[in-house]
Amino acid sequence: MSVNPSFSTIDHAHMAQALRLAAHGLYTARPNPVVGCVIAQGAMMVGEGWHARAGEPHAEIHALEQAGERARGATAYVTLEPCVHMGRTGPCTDALIAAGVTRVVAALRDPFPKVDGAGFEKLRAAGVEVESGLMEAQAQALNRGFLSRMQRGRPWLRVKLATSLDGRTALANGDSKWISGPASRLDVQRWRARAGALMTGAGTVLVDDPQLSVRLGDDTPFLPPLRVVLDPGLATIHRGRVREGGAPTLYVHAPDARVPRGVDADMVAVPVR
Repeated sequence: MSVNPSFSTIDHAHMAQALRLAAHGLYTARPNPVVGCVIAQGAMMVGEGWHARAGEPHAEIHALEQAGERARGATAYVTLEPCVHMGRTGPCTDALIAAGVTRVVAALRDPFPKVDGAGFEKLRAAGVEVESGLMEAQAQALNRGFLSRMQRGRPWLRVKLATSLDGRTALANGDSKWISGPASRLDVQRWRARAGALMTGAGTVLVDDPQLSVRLGDDTPFLPPLRVVLDPGLATIHRGRVREGGAPTLYVHAPDARVPRGVDADMVAVPVR
């Protein structure tokens, strides 16, 4: 971990803990960003929290509740700029000001249009010292999907491939063999649990008949990602495993495809070039 000389060793330690807390929401917070918060009096942590699910209290609120009166005169370390707008929860800026926090250190400015610097401005207007940019790269890595949606208007894409050392995915005759091991398969499930959607093509569905499900093998909570099948002619519509379980399924097909009735999935027509 590189050290930003603009911040103290104590600042780095508390922000590192806030980032660890934020990671607790990786499987459940979407479409919201994952956020962690630490309230500290010098080197002593007096409150901490993270955002678990959309509509539930934000990380700052959990940390302030734990800190209680010890938040007065304290520093709040938060991985994302505190919100300033009224959504399903109240503004975190108001809560921090009311609690008597005198300094806020943020890893990232929030690009969400209703925040985007306004949280910092409100805190400064109330006399709170505000600094940002501490461990920014680590905070960005936790929220690539959210940041891509806000800044570029599109999702962050990951490609999963199981290949041999010579870059092959199947034998010369087209036969596919299971070449991944237990560790890599578990890693795949963890990446799936972080995703908002899992996408595959008609060819994979016809050959493998996958479920595109998340199988973590324990009681770790997660939000089932949307399953997306790119199938211009809806040739896979009768392969039902991709519609099993509690996750929704979406078929992306050509406008002239014949859409059957009574299929437990959503359909969207997209022109094919």
